[in-house]
Amino acid sequence: MAEKKTAAGAEAKKTTAKKAVKADAKAQPRLKALYNSELKAKLQKELGLENINQVPELKKVVISSGVGKKREDKRFTETVELTIAKITGQKATSRLAKKSIASFKVRKGMGAPVGYLTTLRNDKMYEFVDRLINVALPHVRDFHGVSRTAFDAQGNYNLGIVEQTVFPEITFEDASVLHGLEVTFIIKNGSKEGSLKLLELFGMPFAREGK
Repeated sequence: MAEKKTAAGAEAKKTTAKKAVKADAKAQPRLKALYNSELKAKLQKELGLENINQVPELKKVVISSGVGKKREDKRFTETVELTIAKITGQKATSRLAKKSIASFKVRKGMGAPVGYLTTLRNDKMYEFVDRLINVALPHVRDFHGVSRTAFDAQGNYNLGIVEQTVFPEITFEDASVLHGLEVTFIIKNGSKEGSLKLLELFGMPFAREGK
């Protein structure tokens, strides 16, 4: 009898564990689940990689905005900070100048912030990228695709956005002060070719070659 109870208990634990795994899979952001279930293996094959651990993988996304000469304009800087928080769901961090610039009256590490940024990882990162690709970018006026050449030597990608209004989280009141944003994709095992293929498979609308 005791053995039967032990076996039944073990089976119940297995069932609970399986349900938890399924629930976790369902809760995963769409792009994260797609990457793990399909894209990773596809990238390994397309790039001719021997080891699955060599496949390009999105590690973090940095959303930032510089305030430049308007760093003393409280309304402008508050708008920038609020924009980043709204579109990412995460508080923005202020950045002080890394070097002194006499013509701009900027002193290293002192004075008003010269910009704001936040770094997204894991689920928040994938959710943001999904919204960026499928909701925000299609709202860019006269949009012909994003640059294919904005990769650095490590395969990280930089995307500039002229106005924050392309994000649906931005209200009419938020849009009274316009500013740009920069989105940087940090990619593990990246290269210009591999990172391009990764972002293409995510659905990034790159401009046609030659444009």
